[in-house]
Amino acid sequence: REEDIYQFAYCYPYTYTRFQHYLDSLQKRNMDYFFREQLGQSVQQRKLDLLTITSPDNLREGAEQKVVFITGRVHPGETPSSFVCQGIIDFLVSQHPIARVLREYLVFKIAPMLNPDGVYLGNYRCSLMGFDLNRHWLDPSPWVHPTLHGVKQLIVQMYNDPKTSLEFYIDIHAHSTMMNGFMYGNIFEDEERFQRQAIFPKLLCQNAEDFSYSSTSFNRDAVKAGTGRRFLGGLLDHTSYCYTLEVSFYSYIISGTTAAVPYTEEACILSPHPALGQPSSSREYPSLTGQELGPQLR
Repeated sequence: REEDIYQFAYCYPYTYTRFQHYLDSLQKRNMDYFFREQLGQSVQQRKLDLLTITSPDNLREGAEQKVVFITGRVHPGETPSSFVCQGIIDFLVSQHPIARVLREYLVFKIAPMLNPDGVYLGNYRCSLMGFDLNRHWLDPSPWVHPTLHGVKQLIVQMYNDPKTSLEFYIDIHAHSTMMNGFMYGNIFEDEERFQRQAIFPKLLCQNAEDFSYSSTSFNRDAVKAGTGRRFLGGLLDHTSYCYTLEVSFYSYIISGTTAAVPYTEEACILSPHPALGQPSSSREYPSLTGQELGPQLR
């Protein structure tokens, strides 16, 4: 019918509003190891949320910290980044024994949505001002790239703190042509350092059926110089590991087979999380139609 409204999306949507509702639901649980703060604002004054997940003992004054820093959604159209990031958060705040150990020994700093304006506006790759934020880590402007500037300042501050050791930096993306999950890493002149950074992707490949080490690559292409992975790989010392984690928009192939297993929102929502033993909290959003849908896409 002419009056019917049809909407198309490149991938399953994950909106700014949905993200805020998700963080609000986490805050309401009053977990003493989950902390949410506003690190800054976007050009259009949207929140740059920073999450800290760790045992309260690790945050006491003078405590030494081993930090894992995770960022996501710098490219707003790459919605699988948000689904993966939410899965990481759901696991880290769970009561699974491994999650408890991780909280005891590590401090997780997570900025799940680096480009909130781009997400809100429905952009695929750029910010409100038309910039690919993942090419401006070298010299982000507080006026043009305020969210990136805020995250970079925090990371540099932690790097200069003798009590803080930044162990990992992982930037989560989605890939439009390749299948499975895989990583990009850096190339170093130090052969030992180069070999060490290959260990983590190899472990992922051994423990996650949809992760492919054969698709993982290490490079220092000039065109990637302004990315978070490349910039921080050059800034941080040899004990830190910096990666881009890519997840296919489409599917993965289990090793030893040729059949593609599609990634679907239904599987994410309805399937029990293997660590949590319960459906993912990503199902906690309303099913809307017609006029109700428009505001929720923001």
